[in-house]
Amino acid sequence: MNLIVELRNRARHVVGPMLGVSAVVYFAYHAVNGDRGLMAWLEWKDRVAAAEAAAETIGLQRQKIEGGVRLLHPESLDPDLLEERARIMLNYAYEGDIVILNPGTEPQKPGPKDERRSIR
Repeated sequence: MNLIVELRNRARHVVGPMLGVSAVVYFAYHAVNGDRGLMAWLEWKDRVAAAEAAAETIGLQRQKIEGGVRLLHPESLDPDLLEERARIMLNYAYEGDIVILNPGTEPQKPGPKDERRSIR
């Protein structure tokens, strides 16, 4: 019987500190590995940096597109540049134009009605 009483007396002195140490270990673990812990913070920091880089890239693309749209306004449209692009894109040429084919590319075979068209 004395042994059981002695164990109870000693357990009273050990249980309190063990609960305290357990609580500290629990909170320390979650401070590092929890949903809002140090590791999660580092992961979010990397994700934010990647998102900011993507936003900067998209911003540059947007500025380039806005510049192109600005050039399409009638006040800023260059008629010579418009005619040159239209001739290239639509495959048009004037009757007196000389067409020089690039020797590095394979010539396109014109169809029955796919010959160079005249702009008149």
